[in-house]
Amino acid sequence: MKQYNVSLEISGPTAMWTRPDTGDTPVSYPVPTYSAAKGIFESIVRIETVDIVPTTVEICSPIVYHNYATNYGGPLRKTSIMPYGSYQLLATVLINVCYRLYADIRPAKFNRPLSEKARLQAGRGLNALHACQDMFIRRLEKGQWYDTPFLGWREFVPDYLGPFRETTRVHESIKLDLQSFLFSVFEPSGGRQPVYKQDQKILNGRLEYA
Repeated sequence: MKQYNVSLEISGPTAMWTRPDTGDTPVSYPVPTYSAAKGIFESIVRIETVDIVPTTVEICSPIVYHNYATNYGGPLRKTSIMPYGSYQLLATVLINVCYRLYADIRPAKFNRPLSEKARLQAGRGLNALHACQDMFIRRLEKGQWYDTPFLGWREFVPDYLGPFRETTRVHESIKLDLQSFLFSVFEPSGGRQPVYKQDQKILNGRLEYA
């Protein structure tokens, strides 16, 4: 079976790939989680019968942490302490990030109701994998999105998202051990089921999503 792949480069002034074990003063992982990478790909294109599966991330800028403070007024605040308004949220984020992301395009393996349009396309024998790859490349080059892409938190939008730039280089000197790495948050069917991977390694600036 023919393999279909896609890739992109993304950079921005600030990113936050939250480590759940850091509590109410969150700290970022050095690289996007699998779920975050998948969300970036799917911000460009989504096809119901196709699954975009991130495979690799490459770090293309030095890892620099920075203290960040913002006011939070969302539903997770402790209303017994602050029933009104917002409270200050402190975090340790990454600044001046740049990554190259790679993914495979595969048939969706889980059952879900399809829209009428998807059923018609499947009935006509449309190669959804090829269509997804073609649409992805076209939209990436034109800067067209299905949804607004972001770097972990929605307020952290990229300053570049597109094909690989000739001037970008992978920082092969970066070698890190991630003792416990959040792989994904949701099941393919949509239910919340966090999955962690143990002893993940960044070697030569590169992490393979196992």
